[in-house]
Amino acid sequence: MTIGIVSYGAYVPRYRIKVEEIARLWGDDAEILKKGLMVHEKSVPDLDEDTATIAVEAARSALARGEFDPARIGAIYTGSESHPYAVKPTSTIVAQALGATPDLTAADFEFACKAGTAAVQACMGLVSSGMIELGLAIGADVSQGAPSDALEYTAAAGGVALVIGRKESELCALIEDTYSFTTDTPDFWRREGRPYPEHGGRFTGEPGYFKHVTNAAKGLLKKLGTTPEDYDYAVFHQPNGKFPTKVAKTLGFRKEQIAPGLVVTKIGNSYSGSCLMGLAATLDQAKPGDRIFVTAFGSGAGSDAFSIKVTDRIEKIRAKAPKVSELLKNPVYLDYGQYAKHKGKIRLA
Repeated sequence: MTIGIVSYGAYVPRYRIKVEEIARLWGDDAEILKKGLMVHEKSVPDLDEDTATIAVEAARSALARGEFDPARIGAIYTGSESHPYAVKPTSTIVAQALGATPDLTAADFEFACKAGTAAVQACMGLVSSGMIELGLAIGADVSQGAPSDALEYTAAAGGVALVIGRKESELCALIEDTYSFTTDTPDFWRREGRPYPEHGGRFTGEPGYFKHVTNAAKGLLKKLGTTPEDYDYAVFHQPNGKFPTKVAKTLGFRKEQIAPGLVVTKIGNSYSGSCLMGLAATLDQAKPGDRIFVTAFGSGAGSDAFSIKVTDRIEKIRAKAPKVSELLKNPVYLDYGQYAKHKGKIRLA
């Protein structure tokens, strides 16, 4: 059965903080950091923004772009590692805000930065089985980084929503296949009740990100009998700019293939929204017939890879909601004090 993306939408807060401003406070060398991370600034949520509001905005853009009745949605899954409630689903908030009917299934997903793509796969399964007509998969985060920790330079905010369906005339992109690679690799974690995550330093790179992204990507290429040259674009999870650039080169993808989706330099790592944000930015400019290779990564650890082919419908729906490039315009820059207030880093005793 044909399965694919009916519509998509993204949201990025307007607020930003530059790497130089964070480095100024902690006495780090901003130029070395920017060169090493390939990140120049990151998005910051407003005082009244959280994962739920970001998920709602992304989903509303997806509905506006697709122009369909929200009553057709049979499942809503929101992937995040920063859900506003420990016990209270984000997805029910999204459903209510969209005006969806109560005749649906909803749940929240967690798998570090790949919770959004895990939600996509779950929706694909439900749609292909015929249990639902449309599924809404969301990856959204207001990620955290402890003061002076390396994560503080990249942990950002943003979200993307994908509507998954099976009616061929409605698809703006066909999901040709998917492949996952998962192990128990504790490279990154946050205990219940702790405000900031911890990470295993050197385990984040080779045994974490590169092992899983490489194996998932190679697994899908082998499954489909394709090579990097068969794709017009490629998107890899973007914890920084260095990692996706390096893994793309290792796998045989060219810089030109990943450039359109490499938005991490301007918004940082939006965690569950990161890889999907790169996909959204790529869909914003892809032409009918173009193929996109996508591989997400989530610490803990696992990767989901997708092969996607753009259809003619992309030209009809693309302009009906803001593109990622439009969401990056007119940023409002904060100093560290304002940033700390926005992120709740300043707490009363």
